[in-house]
Amino acid sequence: MNPLARQIAEIIRRDGPIGIDRYWNIALYDRGAGYYTTKNPLGRAGDFVTAPEVSQMFGELIGAWVAATWAAIGRPRPFRLVELGPGRGTLMADMLRTLRGVAPDCLAAASIRLVETSESLAAIQAVTLERFDLPIRRCRRFEEIEPGPTIVVANELFDALAIRQIVFDGEAFRERLVGLSERSALEFVLGPQTPQAQAAASRLSPPMAGAVLEISPERDRLASRIAARLASEGGAGLFFDYGHAATGYGDTLQAVKAHAFADPLDRPGEADLTSHVDFQRLGAHFAAAGLAVSPVKEQGDVLLALGLLERAGQLGASEDTAARQVIEQAVARLAGNGQGQMGSLFKALAVATRPLPLPPFDAAVPD
Repeated sequence: MNPLARQIAEIIRRDGPIGIDRYWNIALYDRGAGYYTTKNPLGRAGDFVTAPEVSQMFGELIGAWVAATWAAIGRPRPFRLVELGPGRGTLMADMLRTLRGVAPDCLAAASIRLVETSESLAAIQAVTLERFDLPIRRCRRFEEIEPGPTIVVANELFDALAIRQIVFDGEAFRERLVGLSERSALEFVLGPQTPQAQAAASRLSPPMAGAVLEISPERDRLASRIAARLASEGGAGLFFDYGHAATGYGDTLQAVKAHAFADPLDRPGEADLTSHVDFQRLGAHFAAAGLAVSPVKEQGDVLLALGLLERAGQLGASEDTAARQVIEQAVARLAGNGQGQMGSLFKALAVATRPLPLPPFDAAVPD
């Protein structure tokens, strides 16, 4: 056991088995030893690589989407350009560079806000973005952002928020908890039957014994806050994450360390914890606030619709064969459907005060 595991074991001895969501938040966000509070997990030297780290093309296309969205919602001045969970600042840097080149009026109208809880990542973001010499403000919570029209962008945000797991034991639904084995090792256990567990699964057909339903009150709350903000102030949002388009059963809890899967209960604080995002449930929160919600689309389809191949061609036009191969590999990683590629595993969802004439909305919307 590492020190954080011993700390969690003491909590369990005192309070009894704890929910996966409580374990998750300690493992990732404990101030002294949490994964996100003490480490720089991104990039090839870290534990995982996100789409903005794969290629500048991802951020450039999202920057172009922001510019087109700003025009579609009436060119508000000023407006808030918000990134939730900005990682190392790579996505925002590529968006700002794109806006500076193709939509300077949009950039001039933008008040840029980064919502980041990690002090270590916030410091990296500040260094990444200092070259733009813009009034960029870091907020610790979404609620800190000033009123006004808002365009929100987030990549791999919701998967970092804690989940709970409800397990059907053949007769009833019970919550999966983290407890201690006879040897005092962390292990998964089933809690007693509860009305909350029954209610969480009541919307789905009865499953086979052992089926797992994942829920996330934290994801629900954040989606509702974003939805309320956009509904009251105006604007739009674009969200990329890996997950499934429709609510269903499945155990997707996983830990990632050094670009490989790890045991979620082994050495907490030293690996990332994540799970697939339920995009159907996510979209329902935005629809409930009266927003237009796009269909859930695969990331590859959205990026191709935004001009991924055309941008790759532009970048490779003046390069040698080796450089073009690197660009082609990045296109395949971002939009492909093979092993280790993001195109179908990752999904995209857009929301706005009215349907936009842009992907991932289905069809062009008349002005």
